[in-house]
Amino acid sequence: MSFALEICCYNFQSALIAAEAGADRIELCADAGEGGTTPGIGTIQQVRRSVDIELYPIIRPRGGDFLYTADEFAIMRTDIQLCKELGCDGVVIGMLNADGSIDKDRCAQLVELAYPMGVTFHRAFDRAANPFEALEDIISIGCERILSSGQKPVANDALPLLNELVRQANDRIIIMPGSGVRSANIRTIAEATGATEFHSSASMQLPSQMQFTNEQMQEKLDLQLASRDEILAMRSALNHFFSNRAV
Repeated sequence: MSFALEICCYNFQSALIAAEAGADRIELCADAGEGGTTPGIGTIQQVRRSVDIELYPIIRPRGGDFLYTADEFAIMRTDIQLCKELGCDGVVIGMLNADGSIDKDRCAQLVELAYPMGVTFHRAFDRAANPFEALEDIISIGCERILSSGQKPVANDALPLLNELVRQANDRIIIMPGSGVRSANIRTIAEATGATEFHSSASMQLPSQMQFTNEQMQEKLDLQLASRDEILAMRSALNHFFSNRAV
């Protein structure tokens, strides 16, 4: 059986590391502190020129909730068109209504605009009022996968729900566990959920290389990077699990 490992990258350097370490797909984001927003066009362009694995920028104009204004929706449409022009393989979207249901109408418009690129529905799904209804709605609008932590902060704490979602999806859409996925638990998540795609930032903190720092600013300027060793360890765990499962 095959599997896919997606790495969430918050900068160009992480994208290079992910591709070199054997990631199958990059979710490209900016602003890790907000959980990911749309990266700049220069970053998208440079990553696309530099890596040959699947590239899916997130289309999220701001942090906070997933209830968007007409102006924000217009921004999202523009960003999707730019991603298409830059040769991205797909985009990552997610919009909700105020009652916690999926914003089917506007999400469907984004999926149509993105074609022939693929579309992942991101963890706005984990804020939906009813995950099972949300799953059916997302299938109906034409997304190819859902990134989910099972409506809890980390996927490892929501294994029963993730398993239910995989079974309900029944190969109509991919359920991709993410959030807190690491080499130490990825095999457990795979075994408990039945998922075949997995999402992780594989992050580490790299201390600043500045020789001078202004101590009065009282700030740390560490850089969040994808860890090559962590990606390799996750791939190794998945290779071992899925090769044994296929026997």
